[in-house]
Amino acid sequence: MNVTELVAHFEQAFGRQPAFVARAPGRVNLIGEHTDYNDGFVLPMAIDRDVTIVGAPRDDRVVRLRSANFGDEAGFALERIEKAHDGAWSNYARGVAHVLQQAGFALRGFDGVIYGEVPIGSGLSSSAAIEMATLMAFTAAGADGSAPLALAGAQAARLAQRAENEFVGVNCGIMDQFISSLGKAGHALFIDCRSLAYELTPMPRGVTVLVVDTSAPRSLAASAYNERRAQCEQAARTLGAPALRDVSVETFEQRRSELPDLIARRAAHVIYENQRVLDAVAALRANDVAMFGRLMNQSHDSLRDWYEVSSKELDAVVEIARGVPGVYGARMTGAGFGGCAIALVDDAQAGALAQAIACDYPRRTGREPKVYACVASDGASWSTL
Repeated sequence: MNVTELVAHFEQAFGRQPAFVARAPGRVNLIGEHTDYNDGFVLPMAIDRDVTIVGAPRDDRVVRLRSANFGDEAGFALERIEKAHDGAWSNYARGVAHVLQQAGFALRGFDGVIYGEVPIGSGLSSSAAIEMATLMAFTAAGADGSAPLALAGAQAARLAQRAENEFVGVNCGIMDQFISSLGKAGHALFIDCRSLAYELTPMPRGVTVLVVDTSAPRSLAASAYNERRAQCEQAARTLGAPALRDVSVETFEQRRSELPDLIARRAAHVIYENQRVLDAVAALRANDVAMFGRLMNQSHDSLRDWYEVSSKELDAVVEIARGVPGVYGARMTGAGFGGCAIALVDDAQAGALAQAIACDYPRRTGREPKVYACVASDGASWSTL
């Protein structure tokens, strides 16, 4: 649904013309998995799939949002923001309003039609996209009828993360909101999850990032996440480090025998993965696509064998992709046990890869994949209509 269609939807729903359009993208993580909660490094990119809000300010302090995806409407007063039932899409918008006011921003109500083209539940961070799009809508609506709010970049990302942590109740890291806010077309975003320093890194030309949703539920992801996090903390304690981020490859190899085998394998993934992210950034700067692909392959093998968070569906996608000419590398992305895998493929072979997955994956797994060809895109923004 494009902006013109959303404007018509708004006019039909609210009986007036909209004044602004706000948008924010989903994301995919290229490399750097399970490193964020170890104070490590990640390399996501914003994708060309957005959550969009077409809206207009109100004269009172009420927010009304109509979902073009679900056909329902949610409303709340800014003076009294209460959580809807668990799982309600409006909780992300409510949470953003809540934390913005806690941070001292004087918000103005607005009417809006919201539409998301980021697949829900696939690991492409539709939640961060909703949060950042809502934050942009409040920015556009302004403060009690005055000029737009001065709110963007890293500050906006941190507030959106607070909304998910404190209001929605999901203990996510900062990566999703950071890339949704700070992404730039043609670039990935290298993020230091400890200092929150970040740097745009150019993506190579002539290649496509193909994202494959395995359609497999991530039923074990939450319990496995907590278990892996505890194992990493145990490894860091044993090695006398604040976090695994502080353990070099050389130190780990010298002291690996001090750790129980399972804990050592978990630590090995994180420590080597942090180094892979640094090497991947260097490869991108040198336009070395082949090296970047090899690092992707190493990352998946580590997640499968050492961290043990892959699945037969994710492994199937990766195996199929690696057998297609023109594919530089393939790996699972996200928490694991389902969700998505990605492949970096030459533009000319992207169609052949998509066809190979569509044909071979159902035969191997009994599931139908969803395939998205993605390009690195701009972060959240708003404009007047």
